[in-house]
Amino acid sequence: MQWEFPHGDSAAAKRKATAGPVVVVQKQHPKRQRVVLGQLPNLPNLIVSESHDPPKQKLQCRKNPNAKKPIPITNTISSLQMGESYVSDIDEYLRAMETKRRPMVDYTEKVQKVVTPNMRAILVDWLVDVAEEYKLLSETLHLSVSYIDGFLSVNHVTKSRLQLLGVSCMLVASKYEEINPPSVDQFCNITDNTYGKAEVVKMEADILKSLNFEMGNPTVNTFLRRFADVASENQNTSNLQIEFLGSYLAELSLLDYDCLRFLPSIVAASVIFLARFIISPEVHPWSSSLRECSGYKPAELKECVLILHDLYLSRKVASFQAIREKYKQQK
Repeated sequence: MQWEFPHGDSAAAKRKATAGPVVVVQKQHPKRQRVVLGQLPNLPNLIVSESHDPPKQKLQCRKNPNAKKPIPITNTISSLQMGESYVSDIDEYLRAMETKRRPMVDYTEKVQKVVTPNMRAILVDWLVDVAEEYKLLSETLHLSVSYIDGFLSVNHVTKSRLQLLGVSCMLVASKYEEINPPSVDQFCNITDNTYGKAEVVKMEADILKSLNFEMGNPTVNTFLRRFADVASENQNTSNLQIEFLGSYLAELSLLDYDCLRFLPSIVAASVIFLARFIISPEVHPWSSSLRECSGYKPAELKECVLILHDLYLSRKVASFQAIREKYKQQK
C-alpha cells in the first residue's frame, strides 16, 4: 500500500488521478516527419546558428501636438545602458544565490534516515493539490519545494513529520509570495488537523532559522520567465504557449529528486529547450539569443533535457498525477 497524506475536505483531494501527459495540440502537417528528441543530430555538439528572421517593421505613431519635448538622445542612451546594467547585475546576483543556496543533491542518502525520493515525490504531489485548493501562485509552489529541500539537507525529519514540514514550508512561501496567504488554521485543516496550530508555528520558526531568514531563493520559475520571453522572440510561437508548456515541465521537475543535481537556471533552460522542441520539432530548439541569455550551450543541457523528456512522457514518477491533472484542466 502506497504511503499517502491526509487531505482534509479539500476539493482537490477528490479528483480522480486518471490524466495522461499534457499534450500541446499542433496543426497537422501530413508531409512533415516528426523528429525524435534522441535523434537530434549531434545533440552534445549542436551548433547554434544566428537567426535569419526578417527585420521587424517599425510602427508609426500619430504625433500628439501637446506632447512634451523628447528627452535628449544622450540621456535616452544613458538610461538604456543603465537598464541593461541593472539586468546584468540582477542576473549575476541570481546566479550567485542559486549556487550559494542550493540544497544537497544526495541528502536522502547522507542526512535522512527515513525520507526517500519517493516519499519526497508524494509530498510534492500533495502540495500541488494544496496549492490548487488555495489558488496559490506557481512561484509559491516552487519556493515551498526549495525550502523543503533546503531543510532536509541539514535536518533529520521523521516520516510522521514530513507532511508538517511540507505545509509549514508552504506557509512561509505563501507569506513571501501571496497577497492574501492562507492562515495557519487553513493549513492545519488541509492536513485533516493531523497537526495543531502550535506545531505548525514551531516548524515555521525552525524553517526560517534554517533559511537564516533568507527566503528569496532563486527557483526554476525565477529564470523561466526571462528565458520564455527570449524563446518566443525568434520562433513563430506565442509567448503564452511557451509559458504554459514551460510551467508544466518546470512543475514536473519538482517531483524528481534527480533534478536536484542541476541548478535552477539549468533546469529552466532545459525546460525551454524541450518546450520549443515539442511545439516546433522541425526547428532547432536552441538559438544564439537563448544561449546568450541563459549562458548555456545545448551540450550542457542534454542530461537535464532527457530527464525532463522522460517526465513529460510519464516514464518517471508516472503515478503522481496532481500536476498532470492541474494542467489538463487549464488547457
